[in-house]
Amino acid sequence: TGDEQTLYMAELTLFKMANGGIYDQLGGGFHRYSVDAYWLVPHFEKMLYDNAQLLRSYLNAWRITQRPLYRRVVEGTVAYVLREMTAPEGGFYSTQDADSEGEEGKFYCWTHGEIEAVLGPQMAAIFEDYYDVSTRGNFEGKSILNVVKTVEEVAARFSVTAADVEQTLAIGRQALFDEREQRIKPGRDEKILTEWNGLMIHALAECGAVLGNRDAQAAAADAATFILTNMRQPDGRLYRSFKDGRARFNAYLEDYAALVRGLVALYETTFERRWLDEAVSLTELMFAQFHDPARGGFFQTGVDHEALVVRRKDFIDNAIPSGNSLAAESLLRLAELTGHEEWRSEATRILLAMKEAMAAQPTGFGRMLCALDMLLAPRREIAIVGAPDDAATQALLRTVQRRYLPNTVLAVAAPDEASDLPLLAGRTLVDGKPAAYVCENYACNLPVTTPEELAALLGG
Repeated sequence: TGDEQTLYMAELTLFKMANGGIYDQLGGGFHRYSVDAYWLVPHFEKMLYDNAQLLRSYLNAWRITQRPLYRRVVEGTVAYVLREMTAPEGGFYSTQDADSEGEEGKFYCWTHGEIEAVLGPQMAAIFEDYYDVSTRGNFEGKSILNVVKTVEEVAARFSVTAADVEQTLAIGRQALFDEREQRIKPGRDEKILTEWNGLMIHALAECGAVLGNRDAQAAAADAATFILTNMRQPDGRLYRSFKDGRARFNAYLEDYAALVRGLVALYETTFERRWLDEAVSLTELMFAQFHDPARGGFFQTGVDHEALVVRRKDFIDNAIPSGNSLAAESLLRLAELTGHEEWRSEATRILLAMKEAMAAQPTGFGRMLCALDMLLAPRREIAIVGAPDDAATQALLRTVQRRYLPNTVLAVAAPDEASDLPLLAGRTLVDGKPAAYVCENYACNLPVTTPEELAALLGG
């Protein structure tokens, strides 16, 4: 919207969380929630779904503001997920416990003596001043690392340069991380859940594309491949959970909707058609299993689940988006990409059914409001034609991906690639050069061939 007050409110929360104890200042990733009003003392459990959604929040904040803090948080959280929450065979684990050795937070907290023993007195003094470490502590006699001062304030106190402080902090973080790795780690719930994996696939696909992190993109693709290979029933339906070599339980609406959204994100970042085809196939299954043709929307349980007295529908967005919110969002994007206008109509039915509830209680419909925004905003489509390994194609792609364009769909094709997607129909190179076509409600501007021209069409 361009509203500065709205941006300020969002940034204040993101800034406080990134600097608080709820964020793991050494190892990356967010704990589940804070038990105080300052984001200082967390419940130390780490949840896959929290980190998936916060990754996208911080990535989009960086796209809007270009603040280095937000990018560091994204990079740190991606590193955490790849290091601690990724199964060797593909897929992402569910949670990491709050406690180790019977004590909550023991893995994450420090005493002054422990830090000084690792860093030495001089480096420890700077590190502790920045990260709020004291002999008294801020949590049961120990300290949770959190940022309470600016680098410039610490530099002034110790009569050094800001660059000196930054270097000390970087060295200190790595040294303490290495020391912490010798501790007994919190336990881990190694279930692979389709729904939560769909959220993380979405996040890592976008983070990998925007920041050029190939490991993140590969992990997203590996997780999708794992689920589609190991968590499908013979007839194509999904299982919800996988653990100890066994997939179990019929998947629910939220599993299908979250995975479809992740697959669409994989397509819009890798442009490998298989991901879009899988998303379409699962969407058709979602309709067959969960759709309510009489009243619109989707039931939480499928026709093959155990029969219930009443089949409920979930519309409320809590810590995890509701299945209907994710379904509406995915249907709108798929309608843009594939031309299935009936899917746009079904998304509209969902949103119309909840319009009064959204107006009365908007905080209960965060993700659904995003889908509503996509429905009501002008439809913008971008098609890029060019060889994938051509530097000019990549430059056009970066121009799009590094901008915050929430209601925009993106498709890319090689010059000789036959595509049945409406967005790519009739698109060609321009004077032998890779070209970008920017359209609004399918009315297209003249194609452009340079990042500068494309940036101008996207708003500068």
